[in-house]
Amino acid sequence: MNVGMVRAEREELAGLLAELTPDQWVQPTLCDQWTVRDLAAHVISYDDLSLAQIAKRRLIDGRGSMDRFNAALVDDYACFATADLVDLVRQRTQPRGYMAALDGTIGLLDAMIHQQDIRRPLGIGRVIPPERLRSALQRSLYVPILCGAWRGRGLQLIATDVNWRHGNGDEVRAPGEALLMCLAGRRAAFGELSGPG
Repeated sequence: MNVGMVRAEREELAGLLAELTPDQWVQPTLCDQWTVRDLAAHVISYDDLSLAQIAKRRLIDGRGSMDRFNAALVDDYACFATADLVDLVRQRTQPRGYMAALDGTIGLLDAMIHQQDIRRPLGIGRVIPPERLRSALQRSLYVPILCGAWRGRGLQLIATDVNWRHGNGDEVRAPGEALLMCLAGRRAAFGELSGPG
């Protein structure tokens, strides 16, 4: 995969965050119990962690729970001002650590999905570049943490705005971004699906 896609996605995320008002920073996102500020911290929280460090911290800080582990990572950034979080996202556009895994796939999906987790509740639209969106859709099927192929099992998924389709079975049609969010388990996008599937 072109690592440039990850960089571009994080640059756009930093640009979005830089334009938000203080009130928007404390608004809820599509990630349960997380504000925009929490999610901005989450996006950069994995950058310096190897898979071994993630496993160790998940066991110690999270006591085996992924939710507690993620909360502990976000807490590491609790003292940072929002401007500092924006600067960190800008400084860390190059994927590294866990975000560089699978040739940058983790970083691309993380930045794209979480950017939409912020944008959708705030009503801030976006047109994702088609090549980047197609790559994210295809890769979302095979990343174990998303379970995209499992969510789309038995269906033929068809993007209505980019050249992408997957699977066999009853058709489900939607814009590519909505399909991606559904494959990531975001119920907020379910209303945009159409078709017999």
